[in-house]
Amino acid sequence: MVKYKQFNNGLRLVVNKMEGMLSVSIGVLVKTGSMNETIENNGISHFIEHVMFKGTENRTAFEISDHIDRIGAQINAFTSKELTCYYTKSTKDHAQKSLEILSDIFFNSKFIKEELEKEKGVIIEEINMSEDSPEDVCLDLLSQSYFGNNGLGQTILGSQKNIKKFSKADIEEYMDKYYTADNVVISVAGNVDIDNIFTLVEEYFANKFNRFKSAKQATTVIPNPQHLYKTKKIEQTHISFAMKGLSVKDKEIDALAIANIIFGGGMSSRLFQKIREELGLAYSVYSYASQYKDNGILEIYAGVNTLQRDLAVNAILEQVKQFKKERITEQEFERGKAQIKSAFIMGQESTASQMLIYAKSLALLDKEFDFNERINRIEKVSISDVCSIIDKTFDLTTLSTATVGSKRSPLKI
Repeated sequence: MVKYKQFNNGLRLVVNKMEGMLSVSIGVLVKTGSMNETIENNGISHFIEHVMFKGTENRTAFEISDHIDRIGAQINAFTSKELTCYYTKSTKDHAQKSLEILSDIFFNSKFIKEELEKEKGVIIEEINMSEDSPEDVCLDLLSQSYFGNNGLGQTILGSQKNIKKFSKADIEEYMDKYYTADNVVISVAGNVDIDNIFTLVEEYFANKFNRFKSAKQATTVIPNPQHLYKTKKIEQTHISFAMKGLSVKDKEIDALAIANIIFGGGMSSRLFQKIREELGLAYSVYSYASQYKDNGILEIYAGVNTLQRDLAVNAILEQVKQFKKERITEQEFERGKAQIKSAFIMGQESTASQMLIYAKSLALLDKEFDFNERINRIEKVSISDVCSIIDKTFDLTTLSTATVGSKRSPLKI
C-alpha cells in the first residue's frame, strides 16, 4: 500500500507500506546537486551533504553516529548531479528515532568553523582518491565534453580550490535557495503504520521549515561535440564516448534500457563479446544510459592498452555502426526485456530500493510512481520500439569523447 501527502508548505511525503518486511528505509531528498552550481561554487552540494553530519545543536558529530549505532541502524547520504539524499535504514521499531535524527541534522546543523575546516581535508582526500581512479576521471571528463563546463558537465566533488574557500555563509546562502519545503521529498518504505508516519513527518519536518520557495532549477545548454583528453602517467588508456540519450521524462526509456543491455550492458552484450572476448582489447568495457530531468546521454567506456588505443576506438565505433545497421534479434530482445523487468521486480524486495524509486519519481517527474504501470510499460515494449530508439540514440553525429592516459592527443574520430 502506497500513500502520498503534500503539506501546506509544499513538502511532499510518500509512504510505501511493505507487509512482512522487518526493515524501514527513510530518505530525505533535496532536489539539488551539481547541476544547480556555478563554476565558482561547484562542489557545494556535496560539501553540505558532508558537513550536515558534523554536529547539531543537540548532538556532536560522534553522538550522531553513536545514537544511530545504539539502535543498530545505518545512516548515510549521497549527492548526484540533480539530487542530494540523506537516508537511514533501521528495524521497524526504530523508525521514529531514525526520523528524529534525520530531522536533527537537517534543521539543526551548526556548521562550526573548526568542523568545516576538518571536513574540507576529508573531501580533498576524496577528490585525490577520485583522481587516482582513471576511470572516474575519464567519465567526469566525458560529462564535460558532452555538456560543457556548466550544469551537468560539472563534477559532483568540485575542485580543491572551491572546497578550501567554502564558509558557513556560503552554505546558508545555497541552502536558502534549495533546501526549501517545496524542494524536498521524504520517502519511507517498510512495514510501518502509515498514519503514524504522517504524524511524525509533520512533527519532525513539515513544521520545522523556515524556507519555503525554491530558487529556479538550472538548465543545461548542450554545446557542440567536443573531444577532450587528460594526460596521466598510467599503464592503460581509458576511453569513453557519449551520444544523445533520453531524459527521465521520455516514454521510450524502457526501450533504450533494453537496447543498452543488448549493446553493452553485460557479459553477453555485443560490445563485451566483441571487444573483450573476441579481440582481447579490454578487460573492462561497457555502456550505460544516464538520464536526467531534461537531458540524457548514452555512454561507452573501455580501459585499453595505450598502443592499441586507436584500434580499440575503431572497433568500438564499428560496433555502434553495426548495431544501428543490423538491429537486434528476437532472442536478444527477449533477453534484454527479461533483465530490466527482473531488476524492477527484485527491487520490490528491498526497502532501500523502494524508498529511492518512489522518491525520485516525485522529485524528478512530479509524479506518483506506479509499480504495476511500469511493469506493464516494460511488457508493452516491442522489438520495433527498440529498433526505433536505436536509430534515435546511437547517433555518431552527436558523439563527444574523452580519454585519459599517457598519450597527449584526443581520440581520432
